[in-house]
Amino acid sequence: MSGVPAHERSSVKGIVLAAGTGSRLYPATRSVSKQLLPVYDKPMLYYPLSVLMLAGIREILVICTPEDLPLYQRLLGDGSMWGLEFSYVCQTSPRGLADAFVLGADHVGDDDVALILGDNIFHGHAFSELVREEARNIDGCVLFGYPVRDPQRFGIGVTDERGRLVSLEEKPRNPASNRAITGLYFYDSSVVEVAREIKPSARGELEITDVNRVYLDRGKARLVDLGRGFAWLDTGTCDSLLQAGHYVAALEHRQGVRIACLEEIALRMGFIDADACFDLGVQLGKSGYGRYIQEIAVEFGALTAGHTPAPVPDAVVGVL
Repeated sequence: MSGVPAHERSSVKGIVLAAGTGSRLYPATRSVSKQLLPVYDKPMLYYPLSVLMLAGIREILVICTPEDLPLYQRLLGDGSMWGLEFSYVCQTSPRGLADAFVLGADHVGDDDVALILGDNIFHGHAFSELVREEARNIDGCVLFGYPVRDPQRFGIGVTDERGRLVSLEEKPRNPASNRAITGLYFYDSSVVEVAREIKPSARGELEITDVNRVYLDRGKARLVDLGRGFAWLDTGTCDSLLQAGHYVAALEHRQGVRIACLEEIALRMGFIDADACFDLGVQLGKSGYGRYIQEIAVEFGALTAGHTPAPVPDAVVGVL
């Protein structure tokens, strides 16, 4: 993937929702946020962050719990090392996915916004081009559908014969479709007011499906079908977390590039230059991840100032 010219980059704001207790992963998450657990060779949070970066998004709000805030700040800082701008806000109790827009109202302002769940992994051919294109053309609400074998467990999007979204069903007993709504959502700036006006569900939360239905009723909701050739992984259980790690490891070993390598994405997107990228690799010491970053930076013309990048082992991996 080549660098993206500045005039083509998205002005969309990003939100990563990384709150919650991660109780389905207990006891592994009793003392650490789920989104900080490793998925093979990097923190889980790198994967959703990479999606936003690939869409050209540079201003990103991270929503987490008060207890985990120092850990996220230690890992990500202000984002400047990747050419990004991070801000943080705490969700003190589970209030639903749509609460992200209430908490992030100042961050969103008058801009469009992309929300991604902190435990979702996306991968596929030309995925970066897809999300960049969708980020440039937000008109209402853009949802991403993925075919699943057990649609009863998900929010489902139903389309007509022309592919237009006609209904949304939440964990239906008799689903009319097998297209699950994934944890990636694009909205125009009116989503803040929509989220403020919906009522809490029976479980006391602001449901993202209710937000999406408002857009659907307005004729402003669209479903993008990821379909074959894409992978959508939810890492919310021990089994799914292990499977995701195996998936990433297999691709990285076979292809020789690293999935969701934020440093490489920042370099290729033009957020940082090759010298800055090389320095980031040096800071990561003797890890294979760090050596990979140095190797990529040298390919892009980094002046290594006397440093010789260590050879990258065969079992390494790159961008989505």
